[in-house]
Amino acid sequence: METLVLHPTSTAQWHALVNDAEQAAHCRLDEDLESYLVFLLMRFAGQPQVTARVLALDYLDGLLGTGREGRDRLRDVGDVCLLYSGLFPQVAARRRVRISYYVQLGRTAYRELSNRLENGFAQIYVHLSQAFVSLMDVLQAMRTMGHQRPALLPLEAYELWEDTGSVSARRSLSAVTRAVPVHLAHAPKLGLPH
Repeated sequence: METLVLHPTSTAQWHALVNDAEQAAHCRLDEDLESYLVFLLMRFAGQPQVTARVLALDYLDGLLGTGREGRDRLRDVGDVCLLYSGLFPQVAARRRVRISYYVQLGRTAYRELSNRLENGFAQIYVHLSQAFVSLMDVLQAMRTMGHQRPALLPLEAYELWEDTGSVSARRSLSAVTRAVPVHLAHAPKLGLPH
């Protein structure tokens, strides 16, 4: 039986949850990434309408937008893509895209946002873009904490591992098979006899 530990503030509670998920994912985030993830989760908690968005259109609006509105739109696209790929990977299946679609879109949104900001603020978004897969892995670990069911189906895990190199997806594959996956791009081509 697990013990419920309550922390004095909601920020501390979210921070503890992120730390537990990091341990479960065997991934250590630096302080900047941890803080960003905590505040991202706090910001989107209680916003179920987040899954009703069409992110490609939001991304386009962010690209075409100027000033703060364009920057905020790009940040939101990156953030929601991170939430989809980490906490809600089933959204990809319902929309008939790979989870890596959200990974790529989110990374691109963060990178574009970094190009629009001054040095100090730009660096965090460059860092988010580069560490997107690790952040996703932590969120997927958070999703499965306390459950026996994995976050991804085996085929989803293979595709995500192949597309992004996700350590969490690879570990998920190891839980269902002892086979060693290979990247299809590097697999030998099998010719049919004539």
